[in-house]
Amino acid sequence: MNGARWQLLAAAALFSTGGAAIKATTLTGWQVASFRSGVAALVLLLVLPSARRGWSAGAWAVGLAYAATMVLYVSANKLTTAANSIFLQSTAPLYIVLLSPLLLGERPQRRDFGFMAVLAGGLMLFFVGSEVPAASAPDPRLGNTLAAVAGLCWAFTVMGLRRLGTGGRSSSLAPVVAGNAIACLACLPKALPLTDPVASDGVLIVYLGAFQIGLAYVLVTRGIRHVGALEASLLLLLEPALNPIWSWLVHAETPSTWGLAGGAVIIGATGGRACLDVRRRRQERRLGTAPHDHP
Repeated sequence: MNGARWQLLAAAALFSTGGAAIKATTLTGWQVASFRSGVAALVLLLVLPSARRGWSAGAWAVGLAYAATMVLYVSANKLTTAANSIFLQSTAPLYIVLLSPLLLGERPQRRDFGFMAVLAGGLMLFFVGSEVPAASAPDPRLGNTLAAVAGLCWAFTVMGLRRLGTGGRSSSLAPVVAGNAIACLACLPKALPLTDPVASDGVLIVYLGAFQIGLAYVLVTRGIRHVGALEASLLLLLEPALNPIWSWLVHAETPSTWGLAGGAVIIGATGGRACLDVRRRRQERRLGTAPHDHP
């Protein structure tokens, strides 16, 4: 496994802490989405010179998809379980298989369609039956819907970053800063006024902005330049594997039976697909037909 893949796995580990941290705040979803994105944008602009270069219309377009992903994800976490939020967002490979031929010129292979069907089945399991509202998940149905839409927006983000990274038309960090700025400003009117702030909320917002978003996306944008869009989305599925564990440890939150079943289908399908891809690459290397990895 090359360095780019390790960077994506490290980013996924940071991403996985988001659900528990968001639920630990006393702030509204609008406030978390606005303030954490504001912190992330400032950190990236101040710390990384590359975030201040290479701006383009494409960067803003990808940033819009990324902003929608973040706002929907935060809102979903406030309404349903952290597990459901991340499992449903993790259906992004389904949309990538469907849309990458049009947007990236990366044609799916025959086995991708079986993979897509399994992911679609896992997605539907989240909407079977009715989940019982809980203190940390007061409106599971609406939260699940928002999380599913976040999966589509995340697919557009991954494909957009891939396109910009391979085309060399923009700094890979420009869409990240643009997305954070859009999310911050779009949510700010509903985030203010801030009444009765709690000190721990400030600490959590700084962590979410500087590390869970900022550092994680530095790793993503560097790693995704050398990894295909579908493979990148699969490596980032370490996030849904860890995310429910943090929420269970911190909040004693347990997803529904249907939610666990859907998550098992999604992670199992993507994990199995990743193993098949690794086996295929090894066979190609033995035959001398595999393309060389980028340095």
